Amino acid sequence: MTNAAAELESLEGEIRLCTRCDLHTVANKAVPGEGPADAEVMLVGEAPGFNEDKQGRPFVGAAGRFLEELLGAAGLKREEVYITNVVKHRPPNNRDPLPNELAACLPWLERQIEIINPRFIVTLGRFSLGTFFPGSMISKVHGEVREKDGRFFFAMYHPAAALHQEKLRQTLLEDAGKLGEFLREKAKPTGQADKPETANGAGEDDSPEQLSFF
Repeated sequence: MTNAAAELESLEGEIRLCTRCDLHTVANKAVPGEGPADAEVMLVGEAPGFNEDKQGRPFVGAAGRFLEELLGAAGLKREEVYITNVVKHRPPNNRDPLPNELAACLPWLERQIEIINPRFIVTLGRFSLGTFFPGSMISKVHGEVREKDGRFFFAMYHPAAALHQEKLRQTLLEDAGKLGEFLREKAKPTGQADKPETANGAGEDDSPEQLSFF
């Protein structure tokens, strides 16, 4: 086991015992996340649902099956990405996470990112997007790539949204295809596609920049 893998395993153990907010009193199990400690791609969802709360694993219900379909459309496999949520315990009745719950869990997510050091982070849903880009609207930025703090961020609707709004299913599949294109572009030999560009071809500035691949 590598140092990173051991550190991540230890962190996941701490998360399972977390009492930083009241959600631990109503949830069945914490859901730290799962995947390799050296994953290049991290997926960050919102919060565990009913099945996740029972199993202690992220995205194992119907939304999880659709997520795996989306990963396939992007040329990825579940076992090669790290999957987690912004909030680690299930909110009652799958309600939206509260600000204090998001704040309580944020240090866990920050530590996961620090250990795994992913090159790409895929935000799933508005709460995940808002964690990294406050004020951004998922309806306006889904399918877009941004660069921030030396990482690439790709915004997508939460897979569960397609279970309630059928029209979003095709949108998600199309966005997954765009993600795959971007990952393949970035997989080219160093020097061919190693720096994000603005729409006019100039170098990046200090602000998060939407890339012009799509």
